[in-house]
Amino acid sequence: MRVRNKPWAGDFIQSHPEIIEPNPESHKGKWKAFFGNDNPLHIEVGSGKGQFITGMALQNPNINYIGIELFDSVIVTAAEKVIEAGTPKNVRLLCVNGADLEKYFAKNDVDRLYLNFSDPWPKSRHAKRRLTHENFLKLYEAILIDNGEVHFKTDNRGLFEFSLVSMSHYGMKLNYVSLDLHVEMPEDNVMTEYEEKFSSKGQPIYRLESQFQTKKD
Repeated sequence: MRVRNKPWAGDFIQSHPEIIEPNPESHKGKWKAFFGNDNPLHIEVGSGKGQFITGMALQNPNINYIGIELFDSVIVTAAEKVIEAGTPKNVRLLCVNGADLEKYFAKNDVDRLYLNFSDPWPKSRHAKRRLTHENFLKLYEAILIDNGEVHFKTDNRGLFEFSLVSMSHYGMKLNYVSLDLHVEMPEDNVMTEYEEKFSSKGQPIYRLESQFQTKKD
């Protein structure tokens, strides 16, 4: 994704701590207290412009959502979407690196993790940068509940095939696989900006739901 610089982004982020949490590390292991309820917590790594995470929060008021985005010039657009939606109390944004999840979440903090239209890193030498690589799966497992889920959407067939193999080799259970999501469009599907763009061009959207398996001693 090409990021257009927004010189005002830093000031915007500082002026909206009610949306973009300024001290997420202080809530590690205490996110239920942060949200003030015992509802499940779902996070999206790489929230982009925020259409998905905002839509999910509105659709599911009994679930807490956190959108994670590294670039301040992008997360401000996501924050604007949250504001336009009435600033629902069950969604927050973090302007942090998704590779550092363990700084902000403890084991059992997160019930489900979403990856939507992640960078495919098509060159073989960059495989470890793909968000469904084994190294990232270990990271997700470290913060998810036992049998926690990862839901993944992409337009890139190569990345999808890589993800299926990576998750299977890791020992994850594949609960759902679609090679063309919009042919059998689930009623509760919330589209991302990229999903709308690619599907409007007739490109198939690939989706999977995978689940970590409790390791037996």
